[in-house]
Amino acid sequence: MWILIDSIGWIGSIMVVLAYALNMYGKMASDSVVYYVLNIAGSACLIVNTIYHHAIPSAVVNVIWVVIALVALVRKK
Repeated sequence: MWILIDSIGWIGSIMVVLAYALNMYGKMASDSVVYYVLNIAGSACLIVNTIYHHAIPSAVVNVIWVVIALVALVRKK
């Protein structure tokens, strides 16, 4: 089970970093739907991983990250 959870964590990390890198290099706008979705999905994966590993502070940060991105996405529409 831990291999699956760690894989989910790695996928989430890649998604969040990819969104940030694409934004920083001007390849993706910070208000694009894809940017929001990458952040929401990536952070959701990280929430699963951090809760499994009892890393509650990291889980809380990722929950906040998801809420921020969801609010921004809803406001965009």
